[in-house]
Amino acid sequence: MPNEHPKAPAQAPVKPKTIDEYIAGFSPDIQKTLNELRRLIQSEVPEAAEKIAYGMPTFYLKGNLVHFAAFKDHYGFFPAPAGIDAFEKELLPYRTGKGTLRFPLHQPLPWEIIKKIVRFRADENIKKSKKDI
Repeated sequence: MPNEHPKAPAQAPVKPKTIDEYIAGFSPDIQKTLNELRRLIQSEVPEAAEKIAYGMPTFYLKGNLVHFAAFKDHYGFFPAPAGIDAFEKELLPYRTGKGTLRFPLHQPLPWEIIKKIVRFRADENIKKSKKDI
């Protein structure tokens, strides 16, 4: 049953267990963008695992890599504060919080910036895991 959350159009199931379930709960145009975002992350970091965390699609590589979601008027992208700080000037129009980016729903996503962030976060998690050994 679709979630009746007021901030999401045709929101995913209340507790999706997979990214496929999450994406399937949205209208076709939103699904298209969410799938494109998913494929971009997979292509940049093919070794990352997929899961649902905090109710959102999440990629995991030696720790949470990035989360993403769709809302009423924007896509949320959550790369952790370091992933935003590293590209602060490029991300200024999208930054809304410490670890949060908002991309307007009916505008093209900034794919090149997203690629850079994903790669940065993967490198960051790998380096951090080597320090922990």
